[in-house]
Amino acid sequence: MLYHISDESDIELFRPRPPAAYPGMSPVVWALDEAHLINYLFPRECPRIIYALSDGVSDVDRERFFSYTTAKTVIAVESGWYERINQARLYQYAFDLVEFECFDETAGYYISKNTVKPQFVEAIDDLLHKITASGAELRVTPNLHLLRDAVLSSTVDDFSIIRFRNAAAHS
Repeated sequence: MLYHISDESDIELFRPRPPAAYPGMSPVVWALDEAHLINYLFPRECPRIIYALSDGVSDVDRERFFSYTTAKTVIAVESGWYERINQARLYQYAFDLVEFECFDETAGYYISKNTVKPQFVEAIDDLLHKITASGAELRVTPNLHLLRDAVLSSTVDDFSIIRFRNAAAHS
């Protein structure tokens, strides 16, 4: 199964759209694998940094980013978004894998150039519980800028910085 997370509850068909992040790319429908679903259990515009432990992480960076946790994945959000995350209701649309091709295995992204009908949709409430129950560590911080800079200058090679344009101003 592949999934799409939305704040809309009534999408009957997913039609290909030009991806803003990839100018010049043909219109597609996006979906993600189950392993990366946790990265999207946030309000759409919520800025977040997700990073995971991999073999490429140096001992120094392992100590720096993964001390005092047994989690292999850490998700950081700003405290200004905490209540919005807590109150959000999202919808998880499920698709058959056969309709899609892998776009980015590391990120868990899949695409289809065709209109796709979801097999089912399920409401997701209590996002904070789902996130913490996944085994990922959720970190809440007043500002994401220092963490972003640290991740970008580290040996952490499995990371995602999502909707950073919505992060609080650097303080």
